[in-house]
This record gives sequence, C-alpha cells and structure tokens, in this order.
Amino acid sequence: MNGIMEAGTATLAPAGAQARHVASDTDCDAFIRDIYEQYGHLLVRYAARLLDGDWHKAEDILQETAARAWKHARLLSARGEHIRPWLFTVARNLVIDHHRARQVRPLDLMAAEDLDTSWDGTESTLTSHAVLEALRELKEQHRTVIRLMYYLECSVAQAAEHLGIPPGTVKSRAFYAVRALRKALEKQGVFGM
Repeated sequence: MNGIMEAGTATLAPAGAQARHVASDTDCDAFIRDIYEQYGHLLVRYAARLLDGDWHKAEDILQETAARAWKHARLLSARGEHIRPWLFTVARNLVIDHHRARQVRPLDLMAAEDLDTSWDGTESTLTSHAVLEALRELKEQHRTVIRLMYYLECSVAQAAEHLGIPPGTVKSRAFYAVRALRKALEKQGVFGM
C-alpha cells in the first residue's frame, strides 16, 4: 500500500508544479497586455521622438521593450507603479543602440545602373529599362532622393540626416523628383495620364 501511495504522490507532485508554471506564464502574458494598454502609446511616441519621427522603428522599439519586460515579468510585476521608469529606460537604451548601429554601418547608396539587377522580378524588363532611362534623365539630387526614399525606404528624417539637409528640403526634392520622373516616363510612353 505504501508503494501505491508513494507512486500516487510522485505523479501528483509534477502535475502541481506544472500547473503553477502555466499559471505564472499566464500571469506574465497578462502583465505584458497591461504594459501595452497602459504604456504602449506613450512608449511609441517617446521612441518616435527620439528617432526623429520614424514611427515604424518606434513600434519595433516598443516590441523589443515588451519582450524584455516579458523576460523579467516576475521581477517587474512586483514593482507595481515603479515599472514606468524601467520601461522608458529600456526604450531609450534601445534607441541609443539603434543610433550607434547606424553610425557603424552608414547607409550606402546604390548606383542607378545597379538597380536593374535587384529590381522586383514581377516588373517586366521593358518597364524596368524605361524607369532606369527615366532616372538617368533626372538631376543627381533628384536621383539620390528617389533612391533613398523609394528604393531604400528611408524616412524623411533618415534621408535628411544622410544628405545633411533639412527634412523640408528632402520633402521638396522628393516632390519635384517624382514629378520629373513622371514626366520622363510620360515622354517615353510608359506612364500616361
């Protein structure tokens, strides 16, 4: 009988420990949901401000901050209201890391002639050739802005930082560059209005 009792006890103990582990994971998930609800919009806004308006990167910073909070959820949940400074410090440190990484690996520009080798495969060869020809007709500053903003998908702030000009000038150049590109494509008969 003792053998049966011991076996029964041995089977119940791991199940109880496993139930406690799942419950704590559920608590961690609820903790992270609370962080998103209470601080999510504030953290994104804070990170975007530090990133010169790059909202996409700011959302990435929020997700990484939440992931780090999830790793330390058991310790942080005990802090209660004092978690806010920890979250903002983590977000700030992640933004600093992003800026440092950008300095180590600066943005490289690709020549217009090299664009046809990496152009989207769904576009026809004829259209690709026409766009490249139209790009060659543009001024160098217009080609550069188009490469940065539309090909490399840089934000206005990133393009301004790379070019060393104000964001308003980048917006203006982008507007005139797209207009000139449209005219060059219309002249080739590719883009009709």
